[in-house]
Amino acid sequence: MFRKLVAIEPIGLVPQAEIKLKQFAKEIIMHQDIPNGSNEIALRIGDADAVLLSYTTTLDSETLKKCPNVQYIGMCCSLYSPESANVDIRYAEENDISVTGIRDYGDEGVVEYVLSELVCCLHGFGAHSKPWFGMPSEITGLKTGIIGMGKVGGMIADALSFFGAEISYFSRSEKHEANAKGFRYMPLNNLLSHNDVIICCLNKNTVLLHKEQFRHLGNRKILFNVGLSPAWDEKDFKKWINNENLCFCDSIEALGGENLANHPNVKCMGISSGRTKQAFERLSEKVLKNIEEFIQNKE
Repeated sequence: MFRKLVAIEPIGLVPQAEIKLKQFAKEIIMHQDIPNGSNEIALRIGDADAVLLSYTTTLDSETLKKCPNVQYIGMCCSLYSPESANVDIRYAEENDISVTGIRDYGDEGVVEYVLSELVCCLHGFGAHSKPWFGMPSEITGLKTGIIGMGKVGGMIADALSFFGAEISYFSRSEKHEANAKGFRYMPLNNLLSHNDVIICCLNKNTVLLHKEQFRHLGNRKILFNVGLSPAWDEKDFKKWINNENLCFCDSIEALGGENLANHPNVKCMGISSGRTKQAFERLSEKVLKNIEEFIQNKE
């Protein structure tokens, strides 16, 4: 059991999970707003030996140095790699601080978001004044490229394939499971040139689209980004989006900032499509399981 556990920001646990959390710590403090900078984060942590945080706050080495009692950091958000994490994983490893994260808790909502926006765009439903191809069109036969064939990329590919899309993909390596489903691996630039729709499903802080890639992508294309940060270089993206193209991002973080949110060729909801009732339930279950396993291993 922890002596003191502090959630330094809202972490998305459902009420039942917050109740269950009490069995893991003698004292629990749950902050309901986002801290303003390193000093405030350190003050909130204080002498706690366990910390919980979501994706909106960065816990760097300078902050952790001010909090020498921390033994455990529970990321109530995705953890894919040290480079993409909002916690300094390297510092934590060097100082015997355990860091856990979760994965695959909001993917279903993201898949539904892509399907919803794409159907409306192709048919001219809702806010779309006219169908993208001039007359209402189905997903059937739609040339669609997935960049990043991880869990969510694979789920999107499966869903679109069910509706008859022609799926190709680019990833760090070929995926045998994807190939077995008939999905075609392509080098990145070839993928961009070949497809009418590109869907970026990359880890946070992974940028693959630069000037050369936008040149291969060309015009009259639809680009989705469902990651937690832009998949592109902003300067090159701005030039591309000013042409006859369309970009969908669910969150401002995926777009890269408010400066492009009102661009006529950008469709941004301003909220993560993965933040559903079911996602928070899955998140809560995985966060509690991580804490429980850490305590059991320490005993």
